[in-house]
Amino acid sequence: MAADGAPAKGSDDGELAARLNKLFELMRKAGTPPLSNAAAAAAITDKTGVPISPAYLWQLRSGIKTNPTVAHLRAIADFFGVPPSYLIDRGTDPAIDAQLNLLQALRDNGVRDLAARASGLTPQALNSLAAIVDHLRELERLPPISSQRDDQPDGGLER
Repeated sequence: MAADGAPAKGSDDGELAARLNKLFELMRKAGTPPLSNAAAAAAITDKTGVPISPAYLWQLRSGIKTNPTVAHLRAIADFFGVPPSYLIDRGTDPAIDAQLNLLQALRDNGVRDLAARASGLTPQALNSLAAIVDHLRELERLPPISSQRDDQPDGGLER
């Protein structure tokens, strides 16, 4: 692995920019707008001690800069609470994207409403509900959703 000051494995196809923008969009409190580059830069610097400017974040998010240092990517990942590999490695574990997609789905009012209604149901009833939802997804020609592994704690991304 590269030293912290060394450039990360570059991605000039927009993958890094897309991942950063996804983090900005998803890793925020529900009902609040995404952080500005200025607010994020200040918070990243405060939390990690790694100086980063709003302009540099904008360049990364816009795809202008495609070869940041590993230290910057680690600091950004630490701030957003994701494994550094999500930003550093091109072949990131698909479970991280699945967890981010789940977070995005949970922001949908309809999904939250369904989850609230399911609260308190027995495990057998939850299994039945999951089977019904899987069937409905199939009818609507949506891709299947894999269930959360039993060894994953709730509330955090796999690291």
